[in-house]
Amino acid sequence: MSRRTEVLAQGRLRLALHTLAEGDPDRRPLLLLHGLGESSPRARPLWTEGWPGPVLALDFTGHGESDVPVAGGYTPEALMADVDAVLAARGPCTVVGRGLGAWVALLVAGARPALVCGVVLADGSGLAGGGAEPPSSYVEVLRPEPERRPDPFALVELSRDVRPPDYALDHLRFAVEDSELEHPVVVSARVRPAWLEAVAADVDVVELPLDEAVTYFADGDRRPAIDG
Repeated sequence: MSRRTEVLAQGRLRLALHTLAEGDPDRRPLLLLHGLGESSPRARPLWTEGWPGPVLALDFTGHGESDVPVAGGYTPEALMADVDAVLAARGPCTVVGRGLGAWVALLVAGARPALVCGVVLADGSGLAGGGAEPPSSYVEVLRPEPERRPDPFALVELSRDVRPPDYALDHLRFAVEDSELEHPVVVSARVRPAWLEAVAADVDVVELPLDEAVTYFADGDRRPAIDG
């Protein structure tokens, strides 16, 4: 099918939510979150073929076809509100986040464990952010360009946000303790910045290739096969 787009309200901003595959409307949607400076795919990725329900993709604020706020102010926590708007409109979803989207997906899983039915953390742009330590003070002077996407403010601000491993583990704990799934977080990324390394090392986290991770949640919460 060709991509179908609807508009969701997020405060005064408009978000572009794309349907990449209709799927079985009685099954849970799969929500795709893109990396920093990117946008939603034009067609359904091959690694989602094992998903029986609808496949959705969100353009974050300042990216793709979503609105650009005036003069920035981007944080991963603000992007959580973008995802929350989708959850409010579509109900519980399984979320696959790439790069920056993986970090946002983990935060949302901890904040909305009843509505996020499993997250997959995958490689992509902006995965590391600004590292685990606060950066030195700086002042970035940019000219607001409301029609430019990706927004230069988003590229600057979201590439420098601090991501301490203990903050990531706090959200992991919230997700694990309040989820109905035995293993609500799956790591598929090969690149492991400090926050993701800490998450992947947790006993409650599963590691699987991306296509198998999608199937894992499509089949319900089951234990992955163990070699030997």
